[in-house]
Amino acid sequence: MRKNGLISRIVTGFILCTLLATAGQVSAASKTVILATTTSTQDSGLLDLLVPIFEKESGLQVKTISVGSGQAMKMGEKGEADVLLVHSPDAEKKFMADGFGVSRRLVMHNDFIIVGPAADPAKIKGVTAAEALKRIAQSTSIFVSRGDNSGTNAKEKGLWKAAAITPDGQKWYQQTGLGMGQTLNVAAEKHGYTLTDRATFLALKKGLGLVILTEGDSKLLNIYHVIELNPAKSPKINVIGGKAFADFMTVKKTQDLIGRFGVEKFGAPLFFPDAGKNPASLGL
Repeated sequence: MRKNGLISRIVTGFILCTLLATAGQVSAASKTVILATTTSTQDSGLLDLLVPIFEKESGLQVKTISVGSGQAMKMGEKGEADVLLVHSPDAEKKFMADGFGVSRRLVMHNDFIIVGPAADPAKIKGVTAAEALKRIAQSTSIFVSRGDNSGTNAKEKGLWKAAAITPDGQKWYQQTGLGMGQTLNVAAEKHGYTLTDRATFLALKKGLGLVILTEGDSKLLNIYHVIELNPAKSPKINVIGGKAFADFMTVKKTQDLIGRFGVEKFGAPLFFPDAGKNPASLGL
């Protein structure tokens, strides 16, 4: 009887320790928010400003995973992130329609630009995006694509399609499979052209030897949304943490910070706040 009682106490103690350890893991997990976002929000330095403020105010820790928008949404589908900050509207709409997100809110926008060597061998300066791509293709000038299914890559593919050009397989069309900052470096090394978001380019342009050649086209608008994920798709999602970050990105205080970001260093903001705006006002 004593032996059975001892075994019972050992088993009970083991179960109790296991439950306490599990509770500790759950508690630790609930204090971490996994943010899957685009390389542009990281490379521009915006998250270096905003994340520490969010962490201080919320008591939560943010683990930022900087990838292309397509890959960020794949992470969301698998429950490998708690919240998304992305800029690929068509893909985002499908993501929501497929039930992976429960809330999608406007955060901000900037714009895409086509940059290249100052010599501009394809003579694209000042023309529309479609005309710029036509001239690059006709002159067989090197064009460096991210080729990574990011929001920037999706925008680029749409622009080629609108210009009725299929660049894949052409010697002058080279894909890196890398983020924006690294792709800019490759374009600089090859004296080629590339499509980039303005914020990343301005943050990294020193020493690149690339200049802005095509800008201001309405088709080059670059719009960011924050997406809360559907817990029904994965029990791993930190719903409370994800919502806290999404709310933080859309409150007035944060929107004001976004609107001022870059002004001191570049003389103009790198992003324009959009929370609460009618999507139609941005052409969505």
